[in-house]
Amino acid sequence: MSHGRHGASIGNSTEEGDEDDLQILGRSIWRIFPYVSPYRHRATFGFLSCMFARVFDLVPFIFIGFAVDYYSGVTKSGGRLGDFRTFLDENLLYHISDDQAISYGILIFLGFAGLAVFQGISDYCWQTLGYKVQHDLRLDATQSLIRMEASYYDLRQTGVLMSVLSSDVNQLEDVISDSSTSIIRIFTTFITAFFILMMMSWKLTAVLFGPLLLIFPMVYLFSTRVQRKYRKQRESTGGINAVLENVISGIAVVQAYNAQEWEIARVSSESEEYRDEAIGASRDRNRFVPGLYGVAGIVYGLLVSVGGWLMKEGDISTGAFVTFLLIMTRLSMPLFIFGMLVNQLQRGEAAARRVFDMVDLEPSIVDKEGATALDGSIDNIEFRDVHFTYPGTDTPVLNGISFNVGQGGFLGVMGHTGAGKSTILKLILRYYEPDSGEVLINGHNIQDITLDSVREQMGFVNQDPFLFYGSIRDNVVYSRHASSEEVDSALHLAGADEFVINMEDGVDTLVGDRGVMLSGGQRARISLARAMLKKPSLLILDEASSALDAETERQIQSNLLGTGGVRTTIAVAHRLSTIRNADEILSMVDGAVVERGTHDILVTNSGVYSSQWAIQTGALGGE
Repeated sequence: MSHGRHGASIGNSTEEGDEDDLQILGRSIWRIFPYVSPYRHRATFGFLSCMFARVFDLVPFIFIGFAVDYYSGVTKSGGRLGDFRTFLDENLLYHISDDQAISYGILIFLGFAGLAVFQGISDYCWQTLGYKVQHDLRLDATQSLIRMEASYYDLRQTGVLMSVLSSDVNQLEDVISDSSTSIIRIFTTFITAFFILMMMSWKLTAVLFGPLLLIFPMVYLFSTRVQRKYRKQRESTGGINAVLENVISGIAVVQAYNAQEWEIARVSSESEEYRDEAIGASRDRNRFVPGLYGVAGIVYGLLVSVGGWLMKEGDISTGAFVTFLLIMTRLSMPLFIFGMLVNQLQRGEAAARRVFDMVDLEPSIVDKEGATALDGSIDNIEFRDVHFTYPGTDTPVLNGISFNVGQGGFLGVMGHTGAGKSTILKLILRYYEPDSGEVLINGHNIQDITLDSVREQMGFVNQDPFLFYGSIRDNVVYSRHASSEEVDSALHLAGADEFVINMEDGVDTLVGDRGVMLSGGQRARISLARAMLKKPSLLILDEASSALDAETERQIQSNLLGTGGVRTTIAVAHRLSTIRNADEILSMVDGAVVERGTHDILVTNSGVYSSQWAIQTGALGGE
């Protein structure tokens, strides 16, 4: 049976990705636009205000040119702007002030005031839009990740996944808030400047804009060279985070084994890869930027030389020439912004691939079409000739497993490490699907029942109990609503009330990251309390008592058996005292059941169970 597909592999290159390396923008970055659509009014307002800001940024230079001509005694400028100036002189300026110099100063001030207002509005719109899109992207990526079956995480490093959810998503927020405004700024500035300058002198405009065409081949060459480097740089960031996350989480082991230098070498190796890719991208980027300076130098040189000659010939006035020079200073900034923009978009493309690879994840274990919700509790669970092999391996883990546990029953499973005990529990929880055979709940194939309704009836405690950062109460109540009485009852059933009541803050005591402030036995009992708060009809225990002392285990068993009622229990254990009272015990070897029966029957069979019981009790027999 197919185990499904997990979507694109996070951070891996594909043939499609190699094709995108030949484009200024790849395909992934365009997928941001559907996330902008819900906020299109904000985006439109930001777009228009940015355009108005760019126009107001250039208009004062026109009035500065008019003022220069006024002071120089020139009464009329060339081109259509001369008519506009005449209109201002005879109408608007006449009403503003008797002194035209003051009037021009007021208009220049109003131009900068308009720039300030519209630029502020634009910045607010685009920045808040970026934050909203960032939130939606991170939420979608997280939802896709959480929906994946537990097996997806078996061979994936937490640090790599965290890098996508944090730094890569943040990079896309920069694309929205910074790159978008840069694009609008560049095009609006160039188009507005072009029309203003064309009305003043088409000859000098041709001199100004002609050399700028050299930028386009430069941009193409730069972007196609640097895109692959940025993608590898983003992947290297995930590798660094993964190693650091492992080191920090396992710092006790690192120090116990004097492995500090070895771990530093691992971090160094990952960091060197990032460094080399970053240096390569920087080298290409810094070949591109000087080219922009070169083009700017050509433009300035031609503008001054040709502009001076045209001014002597009388084609343009001094004020118009000054306006040309001032507007050129505004064109220089978009020129260099363009270089940074391409740089940022390339980074954004690399980040977008990784983010949308995560958004596109498809779980292989989902509710099949027509699946129905479980009606009531789990009254019966059955395995019928179940075979299973883990994906990517050739060795079968389960070979024809069959058993049946009725309502209120207690099934124990024992065997050596690797016998397949925990795999049975993973199939019940539907972390995996069997290759063949059936897992039945209440007589129905588990695949015909919705996942949520089945898991809602299950309480699960694994051999490595995981506690979240927070208080004991937070971990017991986890994702549910419960009263203080219900929390206290769950803690009592799990035998945790004894140590919790002696803590200074009681149930509000912080457990630390992964519960490091508690002992292994305390973590196990808190995890069991979390399961019991659900009041599950099926309790699944995977070596849940391995960290408990014998007396605590006996007490918890007494609590659970005394309140079990119709609750069904399936327990995997190395310590046979944990399952001694089971209605049936399966003894497993290499994925097969070699013995089954009650404790009393199995200890007399001289088999695997009897041998283990003798070892654990000091060969004291069946008692």
